[in-house]
Amino acid sequence: MHLGMMVTGTGHHIAGWRHPDAISGPQNLDLMVRIARTAERGKMDMLFFADGLVSSPDIKPAQVARFEPVTLLSALSMVTDRIGLAATANTTYGDPFHIARMFASLDHLSAGRAAWNVVTGSDGRAAANFSRPVHVEHDKRYELASEFIDVVTGLWDCWEDDAFPLDKATGRYFDSSRMHQLDYVGQYYTVKGPLNISRSPQGHPVIIQAGSSEPGQEFAARTAELVFAPDHGIEAGVAYYNKFKARMAKYGRTPDEMLIFPGLHFILGRTESEARSLRDMLHGFLMETDPVGELSWRLGHDVSGYSLDEPMPDLPLSNNAQYDAARLIALARKDGLTLRQLYEHFSSHKTADNDEALCGTPEQIADLMEEKFLAGAADGFMIEPPFFPGAMDDFVDLVIPILQKRGLFRQDYTGVTLRDHLGLKRPVSPWEARRAEAALQTA
Repeated sequence: MHLGMMVTGTGHHIAGWRHPDAISGPQNLDLMVRIARTAERGKMDMLFFADGLVSSPDIKPAQVARFEPVTLLSALSMVTDRIGLAATANTTYGDPFHIARMFASLDHLSAGRAAWNVVTGSDGRAAANFSRPVHVEHDKRYELASEFIDVVTGLWDCWEDDAFPLDKATGRYFDSSRMHQLDYVGQYYTVKGPLNISRSPQGHPVIIQAGSSEPGQEFAARTAELVFAPDHGIEAGVAYYNKFKARMAKYGRTPDEMLIFPGLHFILGRTESEARSLRDMLHGFLMETDPVGELSWRLGHDVSGYSLDEPMPDLPLSNNAQYDAARLIALARKDGLTLRQLYEHFSSHKTADNDEALCGTPEQIADLMEEKFLAGAADGFMIEPPFFPGAMDDFVDLVIPILQKRGLFRQDYTGVTLRDHLGLKRPVSPWEARRAEAALQTA
């Protein structure tokens, strides 16, 4: 199986930063370096940093203030050697040339370890930060993103792999015959090219996507090489996995061209009693938090005008993230949950199938990971510790050795790039492919 580490400055339990052993802070580079080195010591495939374009007093601590992730990963590339480095960048409020250049640069800086998590933006308040009167409508955001990613991958291919001979004897720094204009003209973007950086070590940085709505899944089936999936139970997870990969055929892709990583929330103790005590401590902190902001963000509507202790109000589908909101609303109605109970549900990291967050010993956590993996519900997992660095240290030191002993996870890195770790092919330059085809025809 594959393992990624999703990193925040506060941990993945909404109150995890309050744990006595937690280290946090809005921009704590020392903590980020420690996390990166620990994950690499555990031979994990990648670090992943989410991002957002909004700050507000009513959102959870991890989102109030944080590093811009590509900048941060450029720094972390200097203190790590093998682990993949994945960052989020937004297509609705970004520019294809700029995004293509940023991730190609990160791939060069890291010797082939970069990945781009493509998002369309789920928080409509971002529009006001980018001189936009309103947030782009949900489905149109995916139309824009589909064209955006075509431009970015086209820019990554403007230079062929051997375009820079650096021949001092002849004075030939680059080969202009290996440089190509993009000349892209689409419905939303017109981009000439070429990109002003050479083709990167991976050809293309790895493409990641997490959209779970219908348009999001179609977009991922066409473009993504790794998908962050919702945390389902095993039976539902297998169905989701199979249905998602079946979508790829219409785009001429095979299932092995995409990996699916559900999130893995856990509360770990060396004994069951220790794990339960930690869970109770964290949930005790939770009771002292204000749920309105988090509920409003997840449901896509301001719920400050509703009673938290009455049944779920009738909320239409929002223009923000739709899949998770629809799952939570359906769950609340099915189980008769109030808004407060719904907040307690997702903040305790239960799934929409009403499974408890994974709470137990290293063996119990490894058991469930093995069961999901062997059942065909996952190619790997995105690990989400409740707080940093201690809960992450325990996962690396206690759970990973069990997975290694069972033959489920690598003992050491066998490749150099993130594509090596994930078993993904390096994209062949279309110009080189055409040259090879022409050579065959004339042979």
